[in-house]
Amino acid sequence: MSTRPPSRRAVLAAGAAALLPARALAAETPAAAPGAPAAVPGAPAAVSGAPAAVPGAPAPAALTAGPLSARLRPEPAPPVPVWAFDGKAEPPVIRVRHGDPVRLRLENRTERPLSLHWQGVRNANAMDGVGGLTQAPVAPGAGFLYEFTPPDAGTSLIRPLVFGGASEPGGRGLSGVLVVEERKAPPVDRDVPLLLQDWRIEPDGTLAPFGQTAFAASSGRLGNALTVNGRPAPETIEAAPGTRLRLRLANGCNARTTRIRFDGLKAWVAAVDGQPTDTFEPLRATLPFPPGTRYDVLLDVPAEASQKGSVTALIGQGMPLAHIVPKGDPVPARPPVGPIGENPRLPAEIRLQNAFRRDIAIAGGAAFDKARPEAPPTFTGDPARIWTLNGAPGAAGNPPLFTVRRGTVVVLALTNATAFPQSLHLHGHVFRLLHPLDDGWEPYWLDTFLLLEGRTTRLAFLADNPGKWVIGATVLERFDTGLWGWFEVT
Repeated sequence: MSTRPPSRRAVLAAGAAALLPARALAAETPAAAPGAPAAVPGAPAAVSGAPAAVPGAPAPAALTAGPLSARLRPEPAPPVPVWAFDGKAEPPVIRVRHGDPVRLRLENRTERPLSLHWQGVRNANAMDGVGGLTQAPVAPGAGFLYEFTPPDAGTSLIRPLVFGGASEPGGRGLSGVLVVEERKAPPVDRDVPLLLQDWRIEPDGTLAPFGQTAFAASSGRLGNALTVNGRPAPETIEAAPGTRLRLRLANGCNARTTRIRFDGLKAWVAAVDGQPTDTFEPLRATLPFPPGTRYDVLLDVPAEASQKGSVTALIGQGMPLAHIVPKGDPVPARPPVGPIGENPRLPAEIRLQNAFRRDIAIAGGAAFDKARPEAPPTFTGDPARIWTLNGAPGAAGNPPLFTVRRGTVVVLALTNATAFPQSLHLHGHVFRLLHPLDDGWEPYWLDTFLLLEGRTTRLAFLADNPGKWVIGATVLERFDTGLWGWFEVT
C-alpha cells in the first residue's frame, strides 16, 4: 500500500535531537602521506597531474586549509593554534545561485590527509567528499578540484570527512557553510549564516590531544569554548525594528548535541537540513540541534528598540549564541511569513508496499555501571571495535550494508543498542522519518537525525542517486572509530 499524506506535526525531540552529473576531476597527490587512511575497494585512486579544463568555465576559487592562531575566547585568553581556510578564523560561507556550478579547489596545507563533505548536497558520487570511498584523501601539499551543480537550493555544511581521520581536522576548526540561493528568494531583509563550533582547549591555550579512546567511546570530543562564525559566542546582530531575518543555523561541532531556544523572538522554521518545509513555529520555541543539522529560520526583529531577542543553546543554564538587537528607525511591517518554496525534484510520496527493507543495529561504546549510575561510562573493549553496525566496525574493505538498483524505495530500521544518543547522516539522499505503522511520515525531509538510546527508528528514501554512499555518525570521533557503513545504488 502507499502511505497516507504526511502529518502536520512539527519537529519532535525524539525524532531529530535529523542529480546533476558533475565531472569527476582527478586528485593531485604526491606520494601518500604516512598513515593515510586506506580506501574501500573501488574508491578512486590518486592521479597526478593537473585536472582537465572545462571549456568556458571560470577559474576555480581556491580554498586553502592551513594553520592559524585564532582568538576563540575573550581577552585576555591567548590565541589558540587551529586550522582554518584561507588564513581566516571566520569559516567560509560559499554562495551560489541555484543552477550555477560550484568550482572550488581544496589546497591542503595541513599535516593530515583531507577531503571535504558537502553535507546536504545530493551530490554526484565522485564529489561527495568521503576520503577513502568517493575519492582518494588529499595528501598534505596536494589539491583536489570539487566541481558540481547542487540540485537543490538550501543550506549545507562543509565538513572534513576521511575514514579514520575526520575528528582532528574537524576539531581543529575546518568547517564552513554552502548556501545555494533560490532563483526566487523569499522576502527577507537580511540573510545571516550562524555556524556553531566548540573547542576543547587546555589550560595552556592549546587544543587537547586528538585520538583519545575515552572520547570516542562515549559522548565524543565535547568542547569547553563556543564560537559562532569563528568568534567567541554570542554573535550580535543589529537591525532596524521589524527587519525580517533569515537565520541559517548550522551545527559544525565535532560532538556537541544541544537544543536551541528562541528567547524574546517569534521564529518560524522554513527549512530543515536545507530542504524547504511548510513553515511552523517550534514547539516551546526550541529545536533539537545535533552535529550536522541545519535550520533556516525566519524571524522579525522586535518592534521596540528597547527589546532584545536571543538564540540560546540549552547548555547548562543556557548559553546565548546570538543576540538580536533592534537599532534605528522601524521598518514597515512585513507580510505574513510563508513557505520559501519547494523542491520539485523530490517525490510527492514514497510508496512503501514494495520497498527494500534492511535492519541496521548500532552497538558498542562505553557502558554505565548500573550499581553506580553517577559514575562516568567506561570502555573496556577492543579499541579497534569501539562501534559496530550489524556487528562490524566501519573499515576499508567491508562489503556494503546493502545494494539496490536506482529508483528503489528503501526502508531502514535503525536500532540504537548503545548507551548514547546517536546522530546519524545519510549521504547522497534525503529521507522521511516514518510513523510506527507505515501510515505516514514526518512532514519534512532530513539527511541527519538523532536516534535516542534504546530506540528503533525507521526511515524511508528513494535511492535515486547512483554510487557508493555512507550512512554514519556525525559525531566525528565515533565516525573515526567505526560508526559508519556504506551502501551502493547501481
